[in-house]
Amino acid sequence: MLDARKLRMLAELDRLGTVAAVAAELHLTPPGVSMQLAALERELGLPLTERRGRGLALTAAGRTLAAHGGAVSDLLSLAELEVAALRDGAVGTYRVGAFPSIARTVVAEAWRTLSGDDGLGIRMELLEFEPRDALSALAAGEVDIALTHAYSNMAETVGPGFVATLIAVEPVWLAVPASDPVVTDGPADLGRFADHDWVVPHRRWTCYEMTERACGLAGFAPRSVAEATDFAVLLALVSAGAGVALVPELTVADVPDGVRLIPLAAPVVRNDYAVIRAGSATDPGLLRVRSLLGETAAGLLAERERTSVRR
Repeated sequence: MLDARKLRMLAELDRLGTVAAVAAELHLTPPGVSMQLAALERELGLPLTERRGRGLALTAAGRTLAAHGGAVSDLLSLAELEVAALRDGAVGTYRVGAFPSIARTVVAEAWRTLSGDDGLGIRMELLEFEPRDALSALAAGEVDIALTHAYSNMAETVGPGFVATLIAVEPVWLAVPASDPVVTDGPADLGRFADHDWVVPHRRWTCYEMTERACGLAGFAPRSVAEATDFAVLLALVSAGAGVALVPELTVADVPDGVRLIPLAAPVVRNDYAVIRAGSATDPGLLRVRSLLGETAAGLLAERERTSVRR
């Protein structure tokens, strides 16, 4: 295998013209440069230099190899710059596994920030996963960061080998038809909706279990008339008078006509986490992405609180 350092010396000799100049450029001694070039000739079995007067010139073979040496030197310099950028967290491509509502809001907005900042060389790739699947993908190395959630009325299940950082706390609202006679001013007591029909998330989701637990703590089991994987569907059904539903803040893209979102007398929140593998906790670029996701989530929730109409 060719020695990149010796190739660089050959390329510098072609560029500078003298061994003394090469030695000064590379902070070596002239005899040391001459010895390295002679060693390269022996390794290749080809004459690369020849005496011309009191100087040293390249042969045809030497000029050919010097051209490659210059390219190798340029690539090594580029590699050194990229390593420095990686060390500073300024470049890198990171795969994010995220559940739909946070992908649509936080990830999309963070992506916009990265796309618009010419000073950043960081890129994201997105794979949509429900939280449990995102953690499995993280463990398998399919993603570099998993966005997950845990409701305040349920146990958190991140597990060993991961580092979880809280990036957002979303209120959970009770979505009711605006004409519902039970609706009054102030937070909603779920117990007053025990006789209502309910539209709920798909039962394999933790969102379904959150609804079951919230209603259970209020003293009843919700009478489910519809299950859906999309919270927009649940809100449309509430608007149609099919029932009531519990919806986290970031799942609400738009509030349909005829729907009110009411805070709960016994509040429930959805805690959103950015999870990375413990072994990746020193990656500056990954930490930068995690920080950006947290800042973006905080900004979005603050903006929604300022502009949204809630009761």
